[in-house]
Amino acid sequence: MNNDRKIIIEGISETGFERIDKFNGRKTKSLSALYRKVLTNLGEDPCREGLIETPERVAKAMQYFTHGYFIDPGEILAASKFHEDYQQMVLVKDIELYSLCEHHMIPFFGKAHVAYIPNGNITGLSKIARVVDAFARRLQVQERLTVQIRDCIQNALDPVGVAVVIEARHLCMVMRGVQKQNSVTTTSAFTGCFLDDNRTREEFIHMIGVKLH
Repeated sequence: MNNDRKIIIEGISETGFERIDKFNGRKTKSLSALYRKVLTNLGEDPCREGLIETPERVAKAMQYFTHGYFIDPGEILAASKFHEDYQQMVLVKDIELYSLCEHHMIPFFGKAHVAYIPNGNITGLSKIARVVDAFARRLQVQERLTVQIRDCIQNALDPVGVAVVIEARHLCMVMRGVQKQNSVTTTSAFTGCFLDDNRTREEFIHMIGVKLH
């Protein structure tokens, strides 16, 4: 992968205790200069003690928040695709997600519930969560995010159907604008049997609302 595209690598060292973060140096330098100007335009002094390293910190944070641009979610599923004769619903619910609203670049966060009914192929359960994260770590709107997750799973696994529901709180509604602190936005997207069969869809809705643990 090109170094310009490989924005961040995150992992654990051989000792298992040290976190390793590597960022694209060129992009970090360029973004840091821009954020220094932002601080000045906001009336702050980027040279004062508490802000000296802030531009670089924000530059690295933004690269992390948007590293999904450099991940192919379809490849995630293709790398962990197995043939299995299982024809019942596979549900991964309460997947935490964090994203940035593309309108104000303010966070929205919540949970995704993802289900599919296999048609000969399954994938590793953790891969579903990785697909959610890959799309969430971009500038997004919740509606598009929901559809992208659905379509990625449908295209990669060709299941009988896919269901995705996202529940999220948007800080653009909490911190600014209408300032409705308790509002939650819910979006859904379905394919196949989840779209055509009311009983299958109702089973999915019931399962995401039931606490079995």
